[in-house]
This record gives sequence, structure tokens and C-alpha cells, in this order.
Amino acid sequence: MGRPFHTLSYKKPAREGFAVIAHRGASAYFPENTLLALEGAIDMDAEMAEIDVLLSRDGVPVVVHNEHIRRATGGSGRVAHYTLAELKHFDFGYQFKAARGERIPTLEEVLELCAGRIALNIEIKPGAVQDMVLGGIEELCVDLVYRHGMEEHVVFSSFDPRALLHCKIIDPSAATAVLYDDRFYLRTQTPAAIVEHLRADAFNCGKDEIHAKWMADCTAHEVPVNIYAVDDEKTMRRLIAMGVGGIFSNRPDVLRKTALAAPPLKPPGPPSLSSRAT
Repeated sequence: MGRPFHTLSYKKPAREGFAVIAHRGASAYFPENTLLALEGAIDMDAEMAEIDVLLSRDGVPVVVHNEHIRRATGGSGRVAHYTLAELKHFDFGYQFKAARGERIPTLEEVLELCAGRIALNIEIKPGAVQDMVLGGIEELCVDLVYRHGMEEHVVFSSFDPRALLHCKIIDPSAATAVLYDDRFYLRTQTPAAIVEHLRADAFNCGKDEIHAKWMADCTAHEVPVNIYAVDDEKTMRRLIAMGVGGIFSNRPDVLRKTALAAPPLKPPGPPSLSSRAT
């Protein structure tokens, strides 16, 4: 069995067996991947926050989604082209009038804020992944997580399967989650087979990718499934009814309210006569 995200939480989940995951923090209300967005997620009682990690030019893990800084700051160039000190000059809150002047956080600053308060899904962006295991972004992230005592409350995810393998080599006890990207896998591979191959603990995919066959496969193999990124209540209710173990949302307050109001899942019924006969 994999490791469900709600078991990484510091608190009892709002809905049994389910994790409310703040996507890039409470990013509908605050600049994504900032300390403000994470404080917002904590205030909204999310069980987990998802963040994205890249490396600065001087090798510091920083929390930002895009490799190019234009979307987050209005500036130009790539994150990897700037030192941390240079990145700190950019305004990562410029799209929110009340958050002007917000600076890019380092992973260390995020861990300092979140330790003891909220679990983390640390997504390692493919642009920072290299073939080497030691000395890469994965080792830097794992070391920082241990330094802040959060190893039981963090899961590492990535679209790049190398990152997941590297994390498991560095720390076999690390929780990891596959972020599904069909460019990396054969169409015939099932989610459970991918998770087993990468020694991962969970399967994450987009709301438009999940379907009944995949859910059945994951349920049969006890693979937790988490879905991103969902902001409308109708889709939240549909996915909860399917039995997913967690949802990433930019609106964790809405997700929490919807999860609390959703009816309990019905236990699976007895096998049909046709299935008994096979």
C-alpha cells in the first residue's frame, strides 16, 4: 500500500481518508508559492500545501513554478540565470495589489514557516533535474527537510521520473508521488505499474486525466490517488465520490467546506456473479 497524503498531515483531516491540498498555497487569494500564500493555506486549515522548487544560479532551492520569471514577476529571464540575491530584487506579488513587494521564498524559508503547522508536497520541477543523484536538487531538498524535522510530513513529487528515483536512492523512506506525464510512460502502463516501477507512494494526475479504469486499478493495488487543480465545487464533489485521496485546489477553503459536506463513501459491494465465475 502507498502512503496516503492525509497520513502526512499534522492534524486530523477534515474528511476521513482525504487530504485538502492547497495548490501553490492559497493561490486564488495570494501570490502563488509565496509565504503569504502558505500562511493563507494554514489559516484555511488545509492539511497540506503544494509548492514548486527550482534552483537559483548559485544552487539554492527556491520556491517558484515557472522556469521563466515573467509570469510571476513581469520580469525577464530564467530563474536559473539569477543568483538568490538577484531573485530577491523581483516583486513576486506584483499581480496582487495588497501583496506588492512580496519576495521569492527559499525552500528553507518555507520549511521554517510550515514545520509543525502544515504538511508539504514539494514538487521538483523537471528543469532542475539532472542525471546525477548526489549533489543535485533532490539531495538538497531532502537534506533541508530533515534539517527542519519535516521528514514525516513531506512528499516529493515530479513529472520527471528521475527525480523520484533519486529521492528514493538518497532516502528510501522518503514519500514520493508520481506526477503523471504521458511523455514519460507507455500508454499500456497502468498507474499502479508506474508507481511500483518507481517505488513511489502515490499517483497524482490532472482532473481531466483520471477515469474509472485508472481509479479501479489504483484501488485494487491500494495506490492513493490525488488530483489537481480543482477550484469548482461540482468537480470536487465528483472526484470525492470517485474515492480520490486528495485534491489540489487554489481555493482550499472551498475544498475543505465541500469535503466536509460530501456524503460518506459507500463501501464496495460484493463481487458480481460474472466476476466470481472468472
